Amino acid sequence: MKKVLLVEDNEMNRDMLSRRLIRRGFEVVFAVNGKEGVDLARSEKPDIILMDMSLPVMDGWEATRCVKSDDATSSVPVIGLTAHAMSGDRERCLAAGMDDYVAKPVRSQALVEVLERWIPAAARTPAPLHHAIGGS
Repeated sequence: MKKVLLVEDNEMNRDMLSRRLIRRGFEVVFAVNGKEGVDLARSEKPDIILMDMSLPVMDGWEATRCVKSDDATSSVPVIGLTAHAMSGDRERCLAAGMDDYVAKPVRSQALVEVLERWIPAAARTPAPLHHAIGGS
């Protein structure tokens, strides 16, 4: 099972995104601020990081620079999650070291496309179905 580190301080966004990711068969680890995201990137060794830009303690721009400057985490794709989808924002994300970005509000199809681009096999693996035993 592929692991996603979701760095997002908004509880509603965390809930919505994690449900989508779990349905696609991912294990999801959460961080609610940029510093925690950097620490969990090192300890959890995720396959991909979804990074909000507007975070407390350390913003997503700085957290991404920390992740990308650390030999232990520099190869992990970082996908920016930003409500800033204006001209120049893609370039700003890439300049900070992000590999890609998805505009908020996140559309399911856009999220799937990014996951397929960065971890192709995992993004196409649906979660296994679980059947209740003894139920009707």
